[in-house]
Amino acid sequence: MGGHERFVDDAAARGLRVELADRGRAKSLEEAASNLGIEPREIVKTLVVRHPDGSFLFALIPGDRQISWPKLRRLLGVNRLSMPPADVAFDATGYERGTITPVGSTTAWPVFADESISGRISLGAGEHGRSAFVDAAQLFGSLDATVADISEPL
Repeated sequence: MGGHERFVDDAAARGLRVELADRGRAKSLEEAASNLGIEPREIVKTLVVRHPDGSFLFALIPGDRQISWPKLRRLLGVNRLSMPPADVAFDATGYERGTITPVGSTTAWPVFADESISGRISLGAGEHGRSAFVDAAQLFGSLDATVADISEPL
């Protein structure tokens, strides 16, 4: 089963209402936002982060912000976190970089969402050129996400 199909099936299983959009391939987050007719802050990036114990987690960050490593390390009580190479992220999630989403991941890693994310947002839908619109609160609830201050301005 392809990534997009996994996304759709898992969203349905979670009772997550999604609106799918074909936005075409984009060379940047700003281009993707323009293709969708939204602001970059309305796109939520899903980052795969490696925990020191060898497991992974998802960090959801608004498109106009970046992950704050000190804040996330403090929240998790660890001294080191890292972003895995693309092939390791694929093995951990079943998604290629640029399509990663916690919805439909081959492993249900813990989800940490930045507290500034709210309302109707867009995130990857498991395939290049596809996005999904969801309600942030419903998404976080369906994923049992930890919501905290984990980002900083670009």
